Amino acid sequence: MSTTKQAISRRDFLRTSAAVGGGLLIAIHLPKLASATESFAPADPFAPNAFIRIRSDDIITVIINKSEMGQGPYTSLAMLAAEELEADWSKVRYESAPVDPAYNHPVFGIQMTGGSTSTASEWERFRKAGATARVMLIAAAGQNWNVDPKSLRAEKSFVIDSASGRRASFGSLADAAAKLQPPKDVTLKDPKDYKIIGKSTRRLDTPAKVNGTAQFGIDVQAPGLLTAVVARSPVFGGKVLSFNADKARAVPGVVDVVQIPSGVAVIGKGFWPAKLGRDKLEVKWDDGANASLSTTAMRADFAKLAQSPGLVAKKVGDPGKTLAGAAKTITAEFEVPYLAHATMEPLNCVVDLKSDACEIWTGTQFQTGDRMAAATIAGLKPEQVKIHTTFLGGGFGRRANPANDFVGEAVHVAKAIKSPVKVVWTREDDMHGGYYRPMWYDRMVGGVDANGNPIAWTHTIVGQSIMLGTPFEQFGIQNGIDTTSVEGAADLLYGIPNVQVDLHTPKLTIPVLWWRSVGHSHNGFAVEAFLDELAHLGGKDPVQLRRTLLTNQPRMKALLDLVAEKAKWDSPVPAGRGRGIATHFSFDSYVAQVAEVSVDKTGEVRVHKVVCAVDCGRVVNPDSVIAQMQGGIVFGLSAALKDAITFENGRVQQRNFHDYPMVRMNESPEIEVHIMPSTEPPTGVGEPGVPPVAPAVANAIFAATGKRVRRLPIGRVDMG
Repeated sequence: MSTTKQAISRRDFLRTSAAVGGGLLIAIHLPKLASATESFAPADPFAPNAFIRIRSDDIITVIINKSEMGQGPYTSLAMLAAEELEADWSKVRYESAPVDPAYNHPVFGIQMTGGSTSTASEWERFRKAGATARVMLIAAAGQNWNVDPKSLRAEKSFVIDSASGRRASFGSLADAAAKLQPPKDVTLKDPKDYKIIGKSTRRLDTPAKVNGTAQFGIDVQAPGLLTAVVARSPVFGGKVLSFNADKARAVPGVVDVVQIPSGVAVIGKGFWPAKLGRDKLEVKWDDGANASLSTTAMRADFAKLAQSPGLVAKKVGDPGKTLAGAAKTITAEFEVPYLAHATMEPLNCVVDLKSDACEIWTGTQFQTGDRMAAATIAGLKPEQVKIHTTFLGGGFGRRANPANDFVGEAVHVAKAIKSPVKVVWTREDDMHGGYYRPMWYDRMVGGVDANGNPIAWTHTIVGQSIMLGTPFEQFGIQNGIDTTSVEGAADLLYGIPNVQVDLHTPKLTIPVLWWRSVGHSHNGFAVEAFLDELAHLGGKDPVQLRRTLLTNQPRMKALLDLVAEKAKWDSPVPAGRGRGIATHFSFDSYVAQVAEVSVDKTGEVRVHKVVCAVDCGRVVNPDSVIAQMQGGIVFGLSAALKDAITFENGRVQQRNFHDYPMVRMNESPEIEVHIMPSTEPPTGVGEPGVPPVAPAVANAIFAATGKRVRRLPIGRVDMG
């Protein structure tokens, strides 16, 4: 990657640099990458990308272009830059990047956070930013001291001349370094010399979250800021026929009631007046085409579709003929429901809209798309829209919405009332607001030979497309197949000689979206639970069968051995318990888990322990990897054991955490995480912990009770 020096305007400088008492701004310029999301891509392919600033007081700020929703990029990406900069970690700070093409994802071509790519996508760019700054600081010291920069070194935010003993802090060199030409290329450190990367490091954002100064979107306040709560159709696709706002306007603190495209907004001098006003609002709805929608009917339709093959996503060998000649065969049908993201912080957005500018404060994963949508609604140019990305109280994909629903809606409200406004969704709004993980139905047939070895496998998948109708459709759907629908199934790691995976994509109007681990969330369950069934059909130990089938997958095979060892797979299980195993490859990372469970006489499941092993390439911050595996496991357990979004008469039946519960602290199992050492580039950790947990628990239930689980959520096991 080449680097060049480019002058920046005062406005741009102030936007990306504190410039307090002088300082050094490092701008790295990358060519625009060809992308299928061209409508979101920057017009200028060589826009500056300012990641580092160094003040004269020695404070180093790393500007982070990823949203912080618990996964730790404010720390891990800063660690990458600080490592190559040779920074004193105690001097390092972070700042959320403004929305600018300069901060676009190097692969996706837009500014966004998702796909478990934060570290992987920035692994090189942030290190080069740090190395570039280091080289320039050393060059500045060389000029000041009239010595060859090659004789100098950087260490803990100082440039040092070992020969003379002279030392100069980065801050004292910042002004001089800023006048130099950035190097065209830099040499990155040998990993054996890392001092920060690979070391467990306390997160930079923890103090603010502990002392209450961290600002989430819902925390934003300003003088004169109004609050809006929106009445939306109880049925997806429904429309307002008419409304009477007299009773709503009579609520003290309600200042206005306006109709917007998504419904009717009640605006108040605070959340509670707006919410009470909405409660009093009288709206007549046209429920539209989805008025009779029901989960029962959809399930029957899906099951019928699964009886015939769909569009072929993968075919190896001749599975039909091989199944006909197999010594034993087994057929199983798996079901998973619609799921809500259920983030702890409900959706919210603050908008200050003026005739020539729009300023937005929100927790978003999708800055470029939200800015484009806001500009279109407001009648402005994208560069006239400024988004402040706050902390996110959970995202899991919900805040990376190509429809830009919660941001666009807030701009519509601000445009209608001509006043700064915060639009807040209640928990019930959030639960009913859509963009769910789709419901899925899978029919699987497998066969083994006379020795019990799997020889054929067919997998028919039925469920909605996530990509259809989005800007990503043109590259996310290939030959009619949404690649996210079949991920984790069509890329099966196991060496089964005859395989077919096919897909039916029913056209439904329930809004769906990526949900933590996306297609892997359902395919991981079906694939790993069915493999366990195939192992028992052939009289094979589930671990040993996997070892045989992973002969050509050395990383997953090694991880399988590690998790089996750590979970003491071959040792006796405590009385009344069972162990189950599952592996899954997603987001370029390998994860294996062993769950230990018990089931009481009433069928209630208790997960006592989950042992997890992960190979995610080179690790930047081990603490973050462990935390993400733990979080993914608990997240996946809530879905596996408890959660479902269901429909009746077109309406979502769940309302809040009382009927869409999370795994509570007293229900959480002991979780043990083991990281496989690796010298490969970093891969994803935010999502890969989710897919294996449901099948590991299901397989453990079989080991404990002899009962197969093929439908989620598990609830209580039928002990009859």
